[in-house]
Amino acid sequence: MGTKLFYGSEIVIKALLYEEVEYIFGYPGGAIMPIYDSLHDYLDSISHILMRHEQGSIHAAQGYARATGKIGVCFTTSGPGATNLITGLADALIDSTPIVCITGQVSSHLLGTDAFQETNIIDISIPVTKWNIQVLKAKDICESIQKGFFIAKKGRPGPVLIDITKDAQFQKTVFHYTRCEYIKNFHPYPCIENEKIIEAANLINSAKSPLILVGQGVILAEAEEEFKEFVEKTGIPVASTLLGLGALNSNHHLYVGMLGMHGNYAPNILTNQCDILIAVGMRFDDRVTGDIKKYAKQAKIIHLEIDSSEIDKNILCHIPILGDCKTSLKKLIFYVKKYFHKEWIDKFFHLKEKEKAIVIQGDLNPKKEGITMGEVIKWINLYKQNNAILVTDVGQHQMIASRYFNFTYKKSQITSGGLGTMGFALPASIGARLGSKNRQVICVVGDGGIQMTIQEMGTILQNNIPIKIILLNNNFLGMVRQWQQLFFDKRYSCTELVNPDFIKLANAYNIKAKKVNKREELKESVKKALNHEKAFLLEVVIEKEDNVFPMIPAGAAVDEIRLT
Repeated sequence: MGTKLFYGSEIVIKALLYEEVEYIFGYPGGAIMPIYDSLHDYLDSISHILMRHEQGSIHAAQGYARATGKIGVCFTTSGPGATNLITGLADALIDSTPIVCITGQVSSHLLGTDAFQETNIIDISIPVTKWNIQVLKAKDICESIQKGFFIAKKGRPGPVLIDITKDAQFQKTVFHYTRCEYIKNFHPYPCIENEKIIEAANLINSAKSPLILVGQGVILAEAEEEFKEFVEKTGIPVASTLLGLGALNSNHHLYVGMLGMHGNYAPNILTNQCDILIAVGMRFDDRVTGDIKKYAKQAKIIHLEIDSSEIDKNILCHIPILGDCKTSLKKLIFYVKKYFHKEWIDKFFHLKEKEKAIVIQGDLNPKKEGITMGEVIKWINLYKQNNAILVTDVGQHQMIASRYFNFTYKKSQITSGGLGTMGFALPASIGARLGSKNRQVICVVGDGGIQMTIQEMGTILQNNIPIKIILLNNNFLGMVRQWQQLFFDKRYSCTELVNPDFIKLANAYNIKAKKVNKREELKESVKKALNHEKAFLLEVVIEKEDNVFPMIPAGAAVDEIRLT
């Protein structure tokens, strides 16, 4: 009896099943049609979510990956289907999100002929993928998928693109699949140098005013418990990057706030006063550092990082500790001494009171007539579930939600950080909710961002996905308008929006919706939205010139942060 042969298209599906993929987010088309035909026979084993745009597909895969820690998967066809992934690939690369994108391609004999829907997606996607490959033969499909899943997840995670020609999908070959455990010359986990651990521990033990900066690396390494133990043993205050939010409970007594352009006053000011700066799983991007020439010049810097390219890239460090931070932290915990820096921590809380009086009180308990973004988040905190996932788009609402949302559960912050992709939130919420079925997903989005991917309400309708959408509507591209107000003499060039009736739009997609214009309606409306068993859109009309402070102006140092 001969060896059974399978079409390349079926091998793709069988390989994904071996990788325990539960959801594929995609959009069919000509060059990937054979794979979709094979998928039809496996829909009882693997679920396909038909999105309304390929960009929505990849953002949904990102949301799934960020919420679960697993690899997100999406399918698209060739040409425009593939090029519509580029924004999501760039977003996933800079934010270290593990996804595998499988694109169909024209048959191999047509490559280079400008055939219908042919695009050289391999060359196009090289700068925005961790790895990519074009598969011309069915016999190479398994190996490519094996490698793709290994590379996407191991070490610093990132996006992988596998482009499969149509003739490879039609060819037959044997199916033999084993998970990849090793790739020559690919070393995702650097060896941790014990001498560096001891050197760092000695420095930490001698510190008088140390500060810890936590990034998403702790979450990606699933090192939250180790990090908490390290923090509590050393007694060092912790500030978070945007993507590091949730690595430590927002209510922890050593948590002092968010860093960066719209972060909290105290950690930004005191970054330039600490004697030891311990960066864990973060990359010192410009939104955190401000003017690098004035950044923490007085401090000795210890950098725990898995990616060697991030060491000394932006900020020179004194003690680099390469390796997975879950392991690095365990080693550090053994050597550091138990301590509590009371006088130093008091400085943070003194500055926090200043920010509270000038900024926070007005955001959360305003006396002016218009509704603020901050008071919406205040009521969300009151009525949200403890395990809620916050998914935000990009803009003012993103910064306000990140500042005031209570992060009390692991993997509870999903946003577009490094690329700042408007339109990210709605499809990412879909992926997050499908990946985390027992968790509440709250999508906070602006009136600009939601309209970039608003068609994904169709995906919510078709799949009955119970997302809570909180639309903060100021009829402006708010963050750009804020900059125009502060730095361009209130010349509001091309930022005012004439918006549709969002309530009618939501209702057209069979999504329950309500619009709030008055403060006295807000609390109960938030409660109603969050307690509704199905999808709900709550549109809150906020003050047009409601700004986000504190703010570090572009090019300024972190301690030149403005409170007004």
